[in-house]
Amino acid sequence: MLLMIDAGNTRIKWAAALPQAAAGQFAASGAVEHAASAQLEARWRALTPAVSQVLIANVAGAAVQDALLALLARALPHCRPQCFASVPELAGVHNAYRDPGQLGCDRFAAAIGAHALFPGEALIVANCGTATTVDALDPDGTFLGGLILPGLDLMARALSTGTAQLPQIAWNRAGSPAGRFPDNTDDAILGGCLAAQSGAIGQALARHGARHGAAVRCVLSGGAAPAIAAALSIANQIVDNLVLTGLQAVLRSPTPRPLPE
Repeated sequence: MLLMIDAGNTRIKWAAALPQAAAGQFAASGAVEHAASAQLEARWRALTPAVSQVLIANVAGAAVQDALLALLARALPHCRPQCFASVPELAGVHNAYRDPGQLGCDRFAAAIGAHALFPGEALIVANCGTATTVDALDPDGTFLGGLILPGLDLMARALSTGTAQLPQIAWNRAGSPAGRFPDNTDDAILGGCLAAQSGAIGQALARHGARHGAAVRCVLSGGAAPAIAAALSIANQIVDNLVLTGLQAVLRSPTPRPLPE
């Protein structure tokens, strides 16, 4: 069994899959806040001895990675976890970043996951978490680059902490009906943040569409994906756990991967 771990800025997500499972088909999965990461030890120990490979994508810093490796050493002592990093080419995706190693490993994994699910298609991949990343892939799997902006919650919190009178709002709630200008401050903040997110995705789709016509698929993932998808006036598709799907594709790839030091 394959174990994939996505350590993001807010949560640690994981999934286990049989080696022959299709992309995105998991036998078990879960997510916890960083403060509750100790709970993962029992969950992962329950997978013993079925787990043969472990791959971690971590954007939460060295301390989180060290803690995960220590936890895995206790839960799955027979495994040697691998740490995922962005490289020039892997699992059918060519990384055309100016410095391929500078690309966030979560963005690279999400691109690999999207390409595995929709091979041969031009894609805009929006990962909507603590940050929102909006990336473009050509049908041959070339990762062209993309955009990084504050995520929906981060945008809303920046307004409340950076101003004297604007409130902190709950972004995951219903706002003013579509087509109406918000007539209260909470909805005005929510509407502005959603417009910024959907506008960035819309601009990326228009730019990529100039290369590929109407054949560009818009794929969204992450906790804020449903709210942002509802604000888009363009057809889109939500795919849960896109980073984990990419890690699954990498583990099934014959290409060697970087190992932790």
